[in-house]
Amino acid sequence: MNMVYPYWIRSQFVPIWATSTQDALELMRTSVQGERNDELFYDQLIHLTPSQKQAEVITSIRNDERGHNQMFRQMYRELTGHEVTGVSNEVPEHVNSYIAGLQKAFQGELSAVEKYRKIWFGLPYGVYKDTLYGIILDEQKHAAKYNNLLIQNLPGN
Repeated sequence: MNMVYPYWIRSQFVPIWATSTQDALELMRTSVQGERNDELFYDQLIHLTPSQKQAEVITSIRNDERGHNQMFRQMYRELTGHEVTGVSNEVPEHVNSYIAGLQKAFQGELSAVEKYRKIWFGLPYGVYKDTLYGIILDEQKHAAKYNNLLIQNLPGN
């Protein structure tokens, strides 16, 4: 017979990606520049698209990134009382080819999901956590769109 232990006997479970609030805020601060770099990278990618339809897909993703940047800035300001200041010295990567750019964008969106999950675990329950969950869903949607663009541009398609 299996016995279920009462909650006061169990050790507290901590997910491997658990994050302190302070670490989450620092990741949020750096995410502002990351979203801006994504926006600049996608601007380059738009100019390499083989069709207007593909350009529209990437433009919609770029516009989402702009919105994410603003939401991160506002959440950071409301949680800390400070503005995100300073600009990263990280230079947005140059796009050498459309396919290579799509692959980099796809991997970047998946990396953002991982980073934002860490932030999510460090935020208080409520509107900030809910907002970040929406951003995470957007990043997953973007990855799916980039995957679809990669498939469309495979040789023979």
